[in-house]
Amino acid sequence: MSDPDILVAGETLIDFLPEHPGSLREVETFTRRPGGAPANVAVGLAVLDETPWFWTRVGDDPFGEALVGTLVEYGLPDDLVERDPDAKTTLAFVSHDETADRQFSFYRDGTADTRMKPGSLDDDLVEGVSWVHLGGVTLASEPSRTATLELAERASDAGCTVSFDPNARPELWPDREEFERLIEEILPHVDVLKATPEDLAEAGIDGDGTDLARAACDRGPHTTLLTLGGEGALAVATDRAPWSGEATHPGYRVDPVDTTGAGDAFTAGAIAALSGGGDLGEAIGFGNAVAATTTTAEGAMTALPERERVERFRAERE
Repeated sequence: MSDPDILVAGETLIDFLPEHPGSLREVETFTRRPGGAPANVAVGLAVLDETPWFWTRVGDDPFGEALVGTLVEYGLPDDLVERDPDAKTTLAFVSHDETADRQFSFYRDGTADTRMKPGSLDDDLVEGVSWVHLGGVTLASEPSRTATLELAERASDAGCTVSFDPNARPELWPDREEFERLIEEILPHVDVLKATPEDLAEAGIDGDGTDLARAACDRGPHTTLLTLGGEGALAVATDRAPWSGEATHPGYRVDPVDTTGAGDAFTAGAIAALSGGGDLGEAIGFGNAVAATTTTAEGAMTALPERERVERFRAERE
């Protein structure tokens, strides 16, 4: 098998999902699931037959061991999966409301995914891929912050398509101005921005609909993919993009069980479509189908669908 053409980098963690909706103070039993936005994207790509490299760092502990086993089980190469002997694996406790929307409570002080180091990846590896995807959570702590910014710049200089999901988590950012500053710093190295309106509001980017997507493109990316929850998604590309124009997709109506990881599922689908030569309309349509299918089962990574299932889902509804 040839080396992967896509590189994903960022956190892998354990999500603890509640047995019923409600605040964390009301929940007594949780189910453990593998998670972390970049990890979900990496596994999503693998399940869609676009297996990437995945650079991540977990603790040398039972949770880390379980996560590494899961990544390998999904077919991801473990060459870039680092085990940290001096740090624990990040934990995230999830709470759901009655519509299956969720909030996170992180246990992430000095954990392994905050300790990714700049310069860890060889130039040959970075230059050997055509697409690099990054997430915003690793910007919250050093040295992973510098490692993420450095990789974005290196990948851009190497001619890779760089995609980025801010994944704004206010609980990780006591200083919102710092989040805004770091998003402003990374976006000039980003080609494809995947975000929600809430992400962009946290980053100080205002507007509605296509105007909001265009405002995000003004910060550096040539393409913005804007996910709108139950209302689907829209996309805007400037004349610097290899694809052109604007596109919208209304999404798919399903009865959600758990929305954890739906945005990551969308990202995996969109990257799979765009890196395979698809246009903006196909990218957000396919991404919405992957995301909608994911919400019909519990967990983020464990609910990710195979390509055949996604195509059958779309065929039944279009």
